[in-house]
Amino acid sequence: MSTKSAVFGGGCFWCTEAIFKNLNGVSAVSSGYAGGDVPNPTYEQVSTGETGHAEVIKIDYNPDVLPYEKLLDVFFHTHDPTQLNRQGHDVGTQYRSLVLFMDDDQREAVEKYIAELNSAKEFDKPIVTEVKRFEKFYSAEDYHKDYYENHKENPYCELVISPKLAEFWKRYKDLAK
Repeated sequence: MSTKSAVFGGGCFWCTEAIFKNLNGVSAVSSGYAGGDVPNPTYEQVSTGETGHAEVIKIDYNPDVLPYEKLLDVFFHTHDPTQLNRQGHDVGTQYRSLVLFMDDDQREAVEKYIAELNSAKEFDKPIVTEVKRFEKFYSAEDYHKDYYENHKENPYCELVISPKLAEFWKRYKDLAK
């Protein structure tokens, strides 16, 4: 089995982690920080919006089971890629929509997919997702790992993540574990 990685920032990493962990072909999802220039950032530092990092997830997946293009489809349809530096009430550059590509194949795939979505007017506004080369992933603190699974009663989980997961299950039940 071959394993590849993808790194996406779609707002709060608690939301994106909860969604991507449910995809068949995904072997691991890690919450963390990437896209900035401060080494070994902490959650508190990233939360200031001054590190350049975004909250991201690193997805390890089997491309024979789940092609990168399917990951892109799930990513773009489980957050709002037209919101600049925010997702809903989460505001700041750390919540920006971001794809960090690992190689030229991923870069070409994401650029093509964004162009197709914009051309089809899939969203009411143009996509503002930042696309740039992956450099370094910094793991989030342990208390962020499996946050939704461990804190389903948390109001943020109930009001934000649970509805996103419900939509995910409706749209992607054929891809789910």
